[in-house]
Parts: sequence; structure tokens; C-alpha cells
Amino acid sequence: QVQLVESGGGLVQPGGSLRLSCAASRINFRLYAMGWYRQAPGKQRELVADIPSGGSANYADSVKGRFTISRDNAKNTVYLQMNSLKPEDTAVYYCNAARGAEYWGQGTQVTVSS
Repeated sequence: QVQLVESGGGLVQPGGSLRLSCAASRINFRLYAMGWYRQAPGKQRELVADIPSGGSANYADSVKGRFTISRDNAKNTVYLQMNSLKPEDTAVYYCNAARGAEYWGQGTQVTVSS
């Protein structure tokens, strides 16, 4: 079955950086739109950034200028570079693959705290 495996989460101080990775298997990766979502305690899951199979990336207003999504089709991997992290970025971050059908990773915790 399709697998999306996230990594790279952790605890970081405000102003710090993290890079999340999501490795996909058993899909034709280059054809899929890939995205990162997050869900904070007590809140709904929200889109952070996505990148289509061909075209420009899109970002939530709250992360524009701080986060960068990228993909490596040769490695079946999508990345989320997160800079200037803030406490309000604390959440579980989920990888998503979409092309008609939709698939989710298990999530990785990102905690921004001093």
C-alpha cells in the first residue's frame, strides 16, 4: 500500500529552523501534488504549503517568507524547510499526496518552545 513517512520533527527554540522530509512509496510520485498540513491541539488541520506536480508552490499566509516547500522527484521525497520558527508553529505536521485519491502520513511533532 501507499506509504508516506515523515521525519525531521522535534523541539526547537523560537527563531530556530527545522527541515521536515516525507518519503513516499508505491505511488507515481511525480504525478502527485504534495502538501504539508499541520494540526495544533484543539484546532483543525490546516494547509501549510503545497506543491503541484508541475507549477508553483502555495503557502499559508502565516508561513509565507519563513517556510519553503520543495520536492525531489528522483528521491520520491518532499521537504518543508522551516525557518524563524514561532511558538504558534507548534503542531503535528502531516504529509499529503493527492491526485484524485488522497494519502496521509502518520505525522511528526514540531514543538517550538524556549
